[in-house]
Amino acid sequence: MHKTLRVMRATEVEGVELASYHLKRVAYSWFETWEDSRENGSPPARLNKFADAFIDYFLPTETKADRSVEFETLKQGSRNVWEYHMEFVRLSKYAIHMMPTMEARVRRFVEGLSPLVINEAATATLNSDMNYGRMVAFSQATEARKLKLGME
Repeated sequence: MHKTLRVMRATEVEGVELASYHLKRVAYSWFETWEDSRENGSPPARLNKFADAFIDYFLPTETKADRSVEFETLKQGSRNVWEYHMEFVRLSKYAIHMMPTMEARVRRFVEGLSPLVINEAATATLNSDMNYGRMVAFSQATEARKLKLGME
């Protein structure tokens, strides 16, 4: 759904409308209850609040806790940087408490990198304008360069 909304360039509010339109049976009943529980006169629901409420309701607490632990121990291992990044993104929503700022997000990403790129990436974190996207690109480029030079 997120991918569809991004391609459509839907706003956060439009995203809730489109996502709720696709809900069926129990999920749609939950949505109606959730929507009715919102205060009268409150601004329209935004997609991130909707998604959080949906996950909180339908994903068991044990599963959320397991994924949070999985994120906390996530390492690049044998994955390439892009695969590690994808897993980092997938699991990070279960451990947002670990990354209250962009700096913390970048630092956590770097901590899990393989020995092949971690030293250069850790140095790059000292750059004040280094955000998460730039760090992923920097790490990928470093990995590609070192693999090309045979520095495994």
